[in-house]
Amino acid sequence: MLNFENTKIAFKLKSNLDLNRAYVLFKVISSPIIVKIGKGLMLFALKLRLPVNFIVKKTIFKQFCGGETISECTPTIESLGSQGIGTILDYSVEGKTNEDDFDKTTDIIIDTIKKANTEKNIPFAVFKITGISKFSLLEKASQKDKQLNSSETEELSKIEARILKICKTAHELNVPVFIDAEESWVQDIIDTWAFEMMCLFNTEKTIVYNTIQMYRHDRLNFLKTCLKQALNHNVNYGVKLVRGAYMEKERERALEMNYPSPIQINKKATDNDYNAAQDFILENIKQFTLVAGTHNEESSMQLAKHLEKYGIQKGDSRVYFAQLLGMSDHISFNLSNEGFNVAKYVPFGPVKEVMPYLLRRADENTSVAGQTGRELGLIVTEKNRRKKAKA
Repeated sequence: MLNFENTKIAFKLKSNLDLNRAYVLFKVISSPIIVKIGKGLMLFALKLRLPVNFIVKKTIFKQFCGGETISECTPTIESLGSQGIGTILDYSVEGKTNEDDFDKTTDIIIDTIKKANTEKNIPFAVFKITGISKFSLLEKASQKDKQLNSSETEELSKIEARILKICKTAHELNVPVFIDAEESWVQDIIDTWAFEMMCLFNTEKTIVYNTIQMYRHDRLNFLKTCLKQALNHNVNYGVKLVRGAYMEKERERALEMNYPSPIQINKKATDNDYNAAQDFILENIKQFTLVAGTHNEESSMQLAKHLEKYGIQKGDSRVYFAQLLGMSDHISFNLSNEGFNVAKYVPFGPVKEVMPYLLRRADENTSVAGQTGRELGLIVTEKNRRKKAKA
């Protein structure tokens, strides 16, 4: 029986040393003041090129990342695979601005697809459009009243060519690929590109997935539109369902620019829409494929129970659960132990380059109500269980 309280299964792969390191790390990032000071010191040290890589790699990087390269991620892939958990290799380098960097990132994403093609423990690949394009150009292209000049039009064509190259490779190698979601003011063009790729590559099976952020109050209706599009074009619509990652930024921008916030009125509304979206997809599973990216126990339990309600087998490849490496192991490992399809996002990249990602993880664990406390509580429970077992 599925039980997210089973810490013996949740921390099966963690040594006592790993548990202690995780405890200290989550204890530190449970304090907003320490996180704020630590972020400032870290960015200052990186700016001065101080040798902090070693410290970062042994602490926060080790908790949340698989390695600096694809090959460095191999032990993590094998370790997770031994427990029936897949790996999603996520090249987490962001903030680049020149064409050479975008082409290099495209090549690395394609390398992750090739790796997945030869590795049974990698069920999906993933990429962010902002990793292969300028954010400012996406923003301008998303505004229907803005006209692009000739060089911007040419640049946009290069972005489209990179997206096509990635998705075409994924199709040829039979590796499903996620297109991650971004801020609302650049998401429209990403949604358009994602569906264009589905029309090309999702006619026989789901290769391309779009990511839908349910902290936006319009996304449940958007999901219903996606179903109509899929039916009209006779394609499988791949959905990676998440709550979302840009809430504070979204609200601040809406306030500054005086437009209605796209964000749900409160967390309960987000949770309700997330759970409703899961059910809507299960009701229409003939047209959808779902990856539920959530650290929420209630949503995970609901999805697990509702698979049976809708007559869907635990191991049906059309439904996956996904969490980030280093977080919510009690959900991932207990689901896998009960025979559900589970994968972990495993970020990788040079330490300095993935710092923005790592700092976001620290912020997320500080700001999400109860997230860090839950992680700490589970670690303490497991440490006590091991002490008693040893006595």
